Amino acid sequence: MNLLIVNGYNKEGWNKLQKKGLQHICDFYRDQLLEINPKLKTTYIHPSIDLKQIYEEEFLKSFDGIVWTGSSLNIYDNTKQIQNQIMLMKILVKNKIKIFGSCWGMQVYTIANNGDVKKNNKGREIGISYNIALNKRGRSHNMYINKPYLFDAFCSHLDHITTLPKNSFSLAENNYSIQAISSKNFWGTQYHPEFNFKFTAQILNARKKILIKEKCFTKNQINSVIKAYNKPNEKQFSQSLLNDKIRKTELTNWLKFIRK
Repeated sequence: MNLLIVNGYNKEGWNKLQKKGLQHICDFYRDQLLEINPKLKTTYIHPSIDLKQIYEEEFLKSFDGIVWTGSSLNIYDNTKQIQNQIMLMKILVKNKIKIFGSCWGMQVYTIANNGDVKKNNKGREIGISYNIALNKRGRSHNMYINKPYLFDAFCSHLDHITTLPKNSFSLAENNYSIQAISSKNFWGTQYHPEFNFKFTAQILNARKKILIKEKCFTKNQINSVIKAYNKPNEKQFSQSLLNDKIRKTELTNWLKFIRK
């Protein structure tokens, strides 16, 4: 199986995380997928970094599926870097290519298909998204085969879908936002099924100053959270986070979906 991984970050956004020692987002996502299927082949593209790069339709159609990563961008800023990603998404949709979008990937899909994304007036949801509940569609959707009807997931986002994209349906929500959507060829989550405790702790550490400034955490609180993420235990966290098989259920089911 041959996958294309689209890097949602621009150069500035990723450099801020890379300076804190995070593994490159495409490499990290690839490694999480390889744990599910070690025979996967992957290629990366960077539409918000390689601004002059043209992606031919035949090249895009040569892949079995597309994975779209998260990002530190805000889609309503509508910069050239963001416009490049929206344009690429429209090409993929037109060619009916199967896509999995994590967080930012779902937001790009939404805007490319006449939906809307806005800054959430509830503030930033970061670290763990608690009590995500599958709705009636979600309980019968292939993305959630073998997933609990109520679960927690790793997350990092400020924005949320306010209008669903065309021909799409919500599959899961919590008290913060819509947490998953699907259409015929697109599955997306607002949370990150690819994230684990270690990677999420690194993100919290890299963004510590802004999170304290936004009053998401006090300094003592964020240090305690990072410490807990680095040594997770069953008393503090649910199996939907501790069990990698449950955590990555959506990706496992998507790989089965595109193989069919």
